[in-house]
Amino acid sequence: MERSRKGQEPESREVGSDVEALKRLEALQPAYERLRADRIRAESDVERLTAELAAARAQAREELGTDDEAEIRRMIEEARAENARRVEAFAQSLRAVQDRLDALDAGR
Repeated sequence: MERSRKGQEPESREVGSDVEALKRLEALQPAYERLRADRIRAESDVERLTAELAAARAQAREELGTDDEAEIRRMIEEARAENARRVEAFAQSLRAVQDRLDALDAGR
């Protein structure tokens, strides 16, 4: 009898182990599904963003003659410096006009 019990114990443990494994798999299923959905969404985002980057590079080459980021940054800084010079020149012109108006008012 003892022998039959020992023979049944491993089988009983295996069934319990299988049940526990199935329960664990069921508990992990939502996390798996969420991660699977996240992966699919990420892959879709990569495809979309890759296409957007290619379109932006093509637009930059067409409009600016380059798609090199460093060159575009240099061009932007150059344009900002030119804008600052033009604003200062405009301010000087306004001051000159104001000075002439003030001189005319003083001569009256």
